[in-house]
Amino acid sequence: MLQTVYENMKPRYIAFWLLCICLFPGCKEQEKPMNTEVLKSEIVTDLTQNILPFWMTYAPDPSGGFYGQLSYDGTPVPDAEKGGVLNARILWTFSVAYRLFGEEAYKTMADRAQHYFLDHFIDPEYGGSYWSVQADGTPANVEKQTYGIAYAIYGLAEHYRATGNQQSLDQAVELFRTLETYAYDPGYGGYIESFTRDWQPPERFGYDGKGIAPKTMNTHLHVLEAYSTLYRVWPDNHLKKQLREMIHVFTDKIIDSDTWHEKLFLTRDWQNLEQIDSYGHDMELSWLLTEAAEVLGEKELLHETERIAIRLVDTQMKEGWNDDGSMLYEKEGDHIQKDREWWPQAESVVAFVNAWQITGEERYMDAAWKTWTWIRLHLIDYEYGEWYKTVRKDGTPVIRAPKASMWKCPYHNSRMGFEIYTRIR
Repeated sequence: MLQTVYENMKPRYIAFWLLCICLFPGCKEQEKPMNTEVLKSEIVTDLTQNILPFWMTYAPDPSGGFYGQLSYDGTPVPDAEKGGVLNARILWTFSVAYRLFGEEAYKTMADRAQHYFLDHFIDPEYGGSYWSVQADGTPANVEKQTYGIAYAIYGLAEHYRATGNQQSLDQAVELFRTLETYAYDPGYGGYIESFTRDWQPPERFGYDGKGIAPKTMNTHLHVLEAYSTLYRVWPDNHLKKQLREMIHVFTDKIIDSDTWHEKLFLTRDWQNLEQIDSYGHDMELSWLLTEAAEVLGEKELLHETERIAIRLVDTQMKEGWNDDGSMLYEKEGDHIQKDREWWPQAESVVAFVNAWQITGEERYMDAAWKTWTWIRLHLIDYEYGEWYKTVRKDGTPVIRAPKASMWKCPYHNSRMGFEIYTRIR
């Protein structure tokens, strides 16, 4: 059945390349779209005829679930570990695709992801979810990362929202309660980063950085989005309280109102451990923060988050946005990472459109168009499909970087498509 689904998608995949010739003749840069519908049309075309078909064609592993790694041309790496974050992001992506577009092929992918995640990533003994499993589905890294569990909540809650599958909602709620039991910090607020399988202190914290930070910006960012999505389908009072607290954690603890950047690695009592400005994460937060306030439906809180969102976007435009429309990744001290990563570009387009919706100022829509233009000129792989992971400073892509891995996924660029589709209507 699945093979039939993928074969049926191939005509669309081919049609995308033909459409590119019409929409992007010679890939010549356009200064500005005639209207927002042009931006929407091009981005949704890339979503439905490039990004989603790529994952449907190459990602499914005949032995179950999805391959842990795909090479630049879609060739699988059969023995690669399967990351919980990647699988939860696939689950989220195709659940949203089904909810918005109604195609059964998307539901097939979403259901496949849900079944595999519940069968292989959920820890039946201690609760929570594993960080990774082996290629055959047996547990690999069984440590508990709050970041990974947040994505599990995010994907399962969206699967329930799209399909009404009660098992997905029940498991999302159970994971929420698990985080509240073991990861929530009642003394200082927020969530502890990492634990052993049985919820003891780990040898090191987190999956990146120096391993000394009990709290991180990135984990709280994705707890925020996960709780926002869960609250849409399960408006529980305790969840509401925690979601509101998460907003204040960012506004009061994580955002530095002197620099309008987030603090990335923090002590338990919210002291900054490293001087890093992450432009992509700051853009991503700008719109996730307003989304959380919108979900809560509290007008005063929404106005405050909108004010903060504009300050964040304006700062990143000034400090991290390049003349060609691309967004830098981050700066550590005086060192700027000059390669362009794929995901900050997608998050920047959404952040710019959100800023335009808040203010009505055309400069933000112009910025969204400029970044999208850079994406289609430099990031879209017109030969093998999907987007490149990294583009050098001079605009040349790192062609042979994996298209799928623990971190390279269909989530950021698909989410850009979903957001533009729903925001420009």
